[in-house]
Amino acid sequence: MFYSDDITNLKTNITNIIGQKIIVKGTRGRSKVFEKEATIEKTYPNWFKIKFEDNDKNDTYTYKDVLTRAVELDVFDGEQYTPLIPPAIETKKVKQQL
Repeated sequence: MFYSDDITNLKTNITNIIGQKIIVKGTRGRSKVFEKEATIEKTYPNWFKIKFEDNDKNDTYTYKDVLTRAVELDVFDGEQYTPLIPPAIETKKVKQQL
């Protein structure tokens, strides 16, 4: 479950990196994974627009796509790429012995 503060914070973070180089990672269905360099062109209330560097095509994603990790964004800070949202920590369930 997401809260409006989560989406608001993400919108602010994405707005702050407009024009910066990013790597977009995601799937196109049926195990077709992609990873491409792009830049964020513009943000809107419910979605944002990116432009891929290799073919000058545009694509759009919603903020929920990023929050649900359907799409991952890595931001270039001048030296290296860092995830916009840190990776999820997986926890293992431990069976209780009776």
